[in-house]
Amino acid sequence: MPILAVQNLSKRFPGVQALKDVHLEVEKGTCHALMGENGAGKSTLGKILAGLYQPDDGAILYDGYPVHFHGPQDAVYAGISMVHQELLFAENLTVAENLCLGDLPRKGVWLDKAEMILRSTEWLASIGAAIDPMAILGELPISKQQLVQIAGGIGRGAKVLIFDEPTSSLSQAEALKLLDLIRDLKKKGVTCIYVSHRLEEIFAICDKVTVLRDGQLVDTVSIQGLSRDELVRMMIGRELAASLEEHTAVQIGEELLKVDNLTSPGKFQSVSFSLKAGEILGLAGLVGAGRTEISEAIFGLDREATGEIWIKGKKEVIRGPIQAMDKGLGLVPEDRKHHGLILSMTAKENVSLPILDEVASVGWVDNQKEKSIAQKFFDRMRVKAPSIDSGSSGLSGGNQQKLVIAKWLAANSDILLVDEPTRGVDVGAKAEIHSLIRGLAAEGKAVLLISSELPELLALATRVLVMREGKIVGELPANPGEESVMRLMAGVK
Repeated sequence: MPILAVQNLSKRFPGVQALKDVHLEVEKGTCHALMGENGAGKSTLGKILAGLYQPDDGAILYDGYPVHFHGPQDAVYAGISMVHQELLFAENLTVAENLCLGDLPRKGVWLDKAEMILRSTEWLASIGAAIDPMAILGELPISKQQLVQIAGGIGRGAKVLIFDEPTSSLSQAEALKLLDLIRDLKKKGVTCIYVSHRLEEIFAICDKVTVLRDGQLVDTVSIQGLSRDELVRMMIGRELAASLEEHTAVQIGEELLKVDNLTSPGKFQSVSFSLKAGEILGLAGLVGAGRTEISEAIFGLDREATGEIWIKGKKEVIRGPIQAMDKGLGLVPEDRKHHGLILSMTAKENVSLPILDEVASVGWVDNQKEKSIAQKFFDRMRVKAPSIDSGSSGLSGGNQQKLVIAKWLAANSDILLVDEPTRGVDVGAKAEIHSLIRGLAAEGKAVLLISSELPELLALATRVLVMREGKIVGELPANPGEESVMRLMAGVK
């Protein structure tokens, strides 16, 4: 008998049928994958199981008995916890305070601080997490914050843990440690439901996979004997042309960007490179090497940065994003929710943000002109949403990422600084974004590409700069091979 099952589960949001008549059975002590394109309903299903959403129709069976969770606390008491992609913490509180929120130990009317620390220490130790319970949680790296989430679930007696894109913000080494932890949890009888776009992780730790498409069940199959091509075909309903093919030769044009001796104290130092029209310059390095900080400094977000920036042969002083945009620069940041979009705005309003001067007259926005331009790039990026007037916050991660790129296409930026363009994006959207980046280079744009996925970086980049500890330590031609890059990244001869 499965530990968890759903029958005819349906959920609708305004304008969107998120789930329709979905069936799912999860065996005890297994790792069960949920896969599908962005917007397929994976996260919605996970949030229903964790009590964050209530279904419109259908039933949930837990240990053979029907359950209905009115909120996440009900699910936690029952033994179901969720490890969220977007961490839900009070970052100004300590690790111990976060772990005990909702059930703070007391002595009479007073907080029992000693018991809180003891409890959190035991919970962290149960998963082998060497984390100080009195550390301020917001000061910890994302990888350790993920471990705190897991410790909280296990400590409260979770029999089922739902992981929603848990490695999207982790380095490769941190992701491997998390996968080892999940293997250990399985051995202890904990059931894991794993939502991810990363095929290599699914094949590494999962026993079965359930595929959703457009909110409906496609199939549930065993991982054993399943090929990657078959899984991709199930997810997108068609053959996927290889998105990581070797790039074709493009015409390299004039130098559009030159950086000379760019330095920011404590972040990076003496960084120099040039970027020409038609080039995709890859920036490789381990987490903390300074890649993101360089892109932010070029875009005028780092007031402490010194050095020279030349655009189209002219030395420029860029003191902020407005000046950067005026010079033809566009930045696709790694954190789309906090830095790439204004989630309270509609898709149309986000696309038109960089071009308000074009769509406004005497201080008033021309709604028809704004709508026409936004629709053009909305369609070009194949954003899945009811309309361009849909709220940005309600879009899936992949469609939000497409929206970020769309606004810089609308701004007609000549130089694009692209940081982690496919983080948290499904295989279909990833192929589209790869094709788009190649197309932009072919049109004569210059692209600075930052990616922690080496296969992606090596397949797209026309040459690669490797960073280590804030310095450029090597330059490699196109298709250098992963080993060559990894050696430079890690400082291994």
